[in-house]
Order: sequence, then C-alpha cells, then structure tokens
Amino acid sequence: MQRSRLGLLALLAVLLVVPLALDRYLLSVMILILYFAFVGQAWNVMMGFAGQLSLGHALYVGLGAYTSAALFQHFGVNPWLGMVAAVAICVAMASVIGWLAFRFGIGGTYFALLTIAFAEFTRIGFDHFGWVGASGGFFLKVVQQDRVDLLHLRGHPLMFYYLALALAVLGFLASAWLLRGRLGFYFRAIRDNEEAACAAGVDVFRYKIYAVQISAGMTALAGVFFAFYYNNLFPEQIFHISRSIEIILAPIIGGVGTLFGPILGAAVLTTLSEGINALLTMSGYEIPGAKQIFYGVALGLAIMFMPNGIWPAIANRLGFRRRDGDDDDDG
Repeated sequence: MQRSRLGLLALLAVLLVVPLALDRYLLSVMILILYFAFVGQAWNVMMGFAGQLSLGHALYVGLGAYTSAALFQHFGVNPWLGMVAAVAICVAMASVIGWLAFRFGIGGTYFALLTIAFAEFTRIGFDHFGWVGASGGFFLKVVQQDRVDLLHLRGHPLMFYYLALALAVLGFLASAWLLRGRLGFYFRAIRDNEEAACAAGVDVFRYKIYAVQISAGMTALAGVFFAFYYNNLFPEQIFHISRSIEIILAPIIGGVGTLFGPILGAAVLTTLSEGINALLTMSGYEIPGAKQIFYGVALGLAIMFMPNGIWPAIANRLGFRRRDGDDDDDG
C-alpha cells in the first residue's frame, strides 16, 4: 500500500506541472483523459462496486450539462449553484430509475436496457425542447479565453485542465472512501451475492438505490464541466448511447471495481484514439467510425487477454496485491 500511495503522489505531481509544457492540442487530450477518468470512476461506483450495469449513463451527463447551462444562460445563475441543481436533478432521476427497477425486481440485462431506454427517451424529449435549442443545439456565450473567470467557469483551457484534474482527484478520493467504508462493504456484498447479502441483513434495495444515486450525482458534475468547456450542447451528441459506451470503456479496460482502473483505461484509450485520428488526418485518409472501430477492437482484445482489466495485471506484477488477493483493496 505504501508503494501505491507514493506512486499516486508522484503521478499527481507530474499532472500538476505537465500542462505547462504542452501545446493547445495536447492540453485538450489531457483534459479528455481526466474527464473520462472521472466519469469512469462515477460509473465504477455503480457497476464495479455494487454490480449494477448501466448502459445509459450519458443520461446524467446530459441532464447535468443542460441544467447548469440553461440556468446560466437564461437566468444568470452561477455555474457553481447550477451544479447543485444539476446534481439534485440527476439524483432524482436516478432514484426514479432505481425505484422502478429494484422495487419490481428488474436486474442484470433488463436493468441495463432500462437505463438505455431512459437515456433515449430523454434524448428524444430534448430534441423537441425549444427552451434549450431543441435539435438545433444550445450555445453558451463565449468570452475571451485569455481571461480566467473561475466564478463563472470562463477562461483559458489551462483553467479547465486544472478543473478536470480536481474532478479526477475528487472522484478517486470519493471512490476510495466509499470502497473502504461501510457503504463499500455493503455494495460489494450485493455485487458478489445479492441473496447472501439479503440473508445477512443488508437492506439490498436501499443500498442499490444509494449506489445509483451516488453514481448519478458524480456524473452530473462531469456534465457541468462538459457544458462550460465545450459551450455547445446537442441532444443527439450528449445523450446518444455511443456517449454512454465511451464512459464505460475506460473502467472496463482499465479494471472494473478498482480505483486505478478507470484512470489507466482513460489514459490508454484516449491517447491511442487521438493518436489514430491524428495519423489518419496526416495521411489524408478518412475512415468513417474509426474511433468506434478502435474502441470495439480494444474492448475485444482486453476481454480476450486481460479479462480483469489492465490495472489488475500490472498490479500483480508490481506486487500491489494484498496477500488475501482482494482486488478492491489494491487500488
């Protein structure tokens, strides 16, 4: 564990200084890595810790983004206050989905389909919601990027890099706290054997709802970041199932149920994906859906050769495993 902490501190130190040496494009790639590391951690709470598979997590990114952006644009509400509203709405939506699913015994594949259905219903609704631009898109006012206005989340990409880094650190620490506390113990008990957990006295319904709510609330924060970083929102883009797939790939390939897995998965996938796009652009070739093809190949290779993810395989070699072999305690 001591080596894990030293490695984590060294990584944080590098991340704090590395953007000062990057150009604008590489800085944007680093922001993407940190963004996907955070949303991967958020999804990991629900699936990796509690065993509840969501394939519609873009729902919470979109709701969080639209809520904060609309409040800011129409009423001048500070983004930090809008963030509170975004989290509240996403937690409320997650509670509805969780109640419908868990009260009526919907789990596994059917629960995953329910999450897709809600994301798709919401996408169609926002496609016709004129107050936020409908299918034509919703656009935030862009100010000069050389002026940093942290209060209103306006400024240079370097500011957004450090915000993304703060989110990633927050996601990691929150996940570590959950994993090592009573909630994490109950979540893992439900994930490993729901019937045994129920027989042992765990309120399975309540703690599954907690997992869904925590995951949705964390994802809402990513939605707020997305809105103010990109300054434009389109329902077809932000609620689409491909967005949900992007969210879950990093923890799956990095290592579901681990702390470092979503971070490592996001770094590997985003770097390779952007590298492939750059090579195709330089060569003059255009392959439609190249990113999706890459994601599919990467997922297939990971399942074939490292079914537990990249991080568990590395952790074994570096000796980060505890003697009891508990995957969740090694990070």
